[in-house]
Amino acid sequence: MESRTEPAEREPDTTVREPDATVVRKPDISARPPLVRELLLVVGLFLVYKFGRQLANGHTGEAFRNAHRVWDAERALRLPGEGAVQDALLSGETLIHAANTYYATVHFPATLLFLVWLYLRRPRHYVWTRRVLAALTAAALVLHLGFPLAPPRMLDAAHLVDTAQVYGPSVYAAEPATDTMANQFAAMPSLHFGWALMLAIGMVVATSTRWRWLWLLHPLLTLLVIVGTANHYWLDALVATALLGIALAVIRLPRPARSLVVRRSGGPRPGPAPEAPSPALAVSGARQ
Repeated sequence: MESRTEPAEREPDTTVREPDATVVRKPDISARPPLVRELLLVVGLFLVYKFGRQLANGHTGEAFRNAHRVWDAERALRLPGEGAVQDALLSGETLIHAANTYYATVHFPATLLFLVWLYLRRPRHYVWTRRVLAALTAAALVLHLGFPLAPPRMLDAAHLVDTAQVYGPSVYAAEPATDTMANQFAAMPSLHFGWALMLAIGMVVATSTRWRWLWLLHPLLTLLVIVGTANHYWLDALVATALLGIALAVIRLPRPARSLVVRRSGGPRPGPAPEAPSPALAVSGARQ
């Protein structure tokens, strides 16, 4: 999805200026962090998450038991069936192939480009976004380890097609036990949806064009894709939304730092304001 955004807006000017004063800027918390440090940090967080997910491999029985619980919970909550979305995608082979391609290729590149753009154009928003994404991903990793979940494409009760294996392209091995690149039992929460939603929120907050609300189409399209390809349940997206909401409530966008003001050494410094005489002294002076 493409959307027009206005040229990079300058960080708010919070410099305090007074007559006969020299402005000294203190370090700004919105300043762009060092590039090498950020690269190492982001890559390190990604590797910790990537290899951490592998710890949940091998819990096949528990993953399928949890899948039946999630499926039954969705029916109890009267959520729409995932099959309705998949039937719409299966109406045309080109459409389902496009959905599989979107699932396989958009997730990481879109998030990476989003972070790079913020780093270059909105440093203060970048720091905030990186912290929120790190918190969301850490919470997701804990849930992946504590609640292994088989996706709906593996659940016989769902009667859904593994569209990636049938129509391609697929990012997963045909057999989960032989998949050394990804943990297929880490369906909840859906970081595909969580990261897409944070991308949209970040772009809405960081830009001011009236077209910025179109970025919300990205998580909406992502939701339809992850459900229609049978990679996630509705509840996977709802849990990701809840975790993101908690992260946003705890991690606030940092305010721009204000500048320090130091008076010029050569100029006179204003002394303290003279105190008004007390009423008693005023009356005594009048009687003299």
